[in-house]
Amino acid sequence: MQPSGVITITTDFGHKGPFTAVMKGVIIGRFPEAKIIDLIHDIPAQWPPEAGFWVSRAYRYFPKGTVHLAIVDPGVGTERDILLVQHDWHYFLAPDNGLLSPILDDAEDTRVFKLDLNCFKRLGLDEPSATFHGRDIFAPIAADIASGRTNPVSVGIPTYEWIPGWVDDPDVSTGKVSGVIITVDTFGNLISNIDRKLIEGFRQPVVTVAGHEFPMKTTYGRVQPGEYLALINSFDVIEVARAEGNAAEGLGLERGAPIVISDGIET
Repeated sequence: MQPSGVITITTDFGHKGPFTAVMKGVIIGRFPEAKIIDLIHDIPAQWPPEAGFWVSRAYRYFPKGTVHLAIVDPGVGTERDILLVQHDWHYFLAPDNGLLSPILDDAEDTRVFKLDLNCFKRLGLDEPSATFHGRDIFAPIAADIASGRTNPVSVGIPTYEWIPGWVDDPDVSTGKVSGVIITVDTFGNLISNIDRKLIEGFRQPVVTVAGHEFPMKTTYGRVQPGEYLALINSFDVIEVARAEGNAAEGLGLERGAPIVISDGIET
């Protein structure tokens, strides 16, 4: 697989402090031609499921051969492994803590490796710090893969085991799908982990959150300002929104809230 030279970065570092910038400095130092794109840095602290959700939904909009670097790492400095994954003509690099489960659980053409820590000396890397593996491990490895100087086969050990995701997949039964709110965006939209394909057979889907039922609409302007609605968003999952308002604040809900979609017309 030919690397594209593009690297995306996803973290829970936020925008306070130099941490992400330092990682970029390491990448550019090893691969000056790298094209670095910030995917998202405001993942809730130490919450891998949301990082995995966005990476699995966003990677396909980048060129084949892109390296997707994702660091939400409560176990930094412990014995947790680091995964290198080749999937759908893309590379993924993340801690083995369930972050990549949306990709690994849905993959048939995937090759998964655990980073061989014995490769550090061969790659010219110093002993990593205990608390900043993003700078000392992830960034240089991502740079070397993106540049074509190395690849997961050269620095990894094949594996068929990894940590499962922290959030269960939606429960699907006849005329009903149950899931959770996986994230809340900047507009206060409650974005679920329920994919469009799970309700394709529903003739009249009704969304229930916190005891409230909402109709499915095609877009936000189909209801009056202040009214709630559910829709399939641009990433093909169901979300609950409030026209010209904030659904999360209005309903008093956040990530982790249960959501149920049922078919209002019995079959």
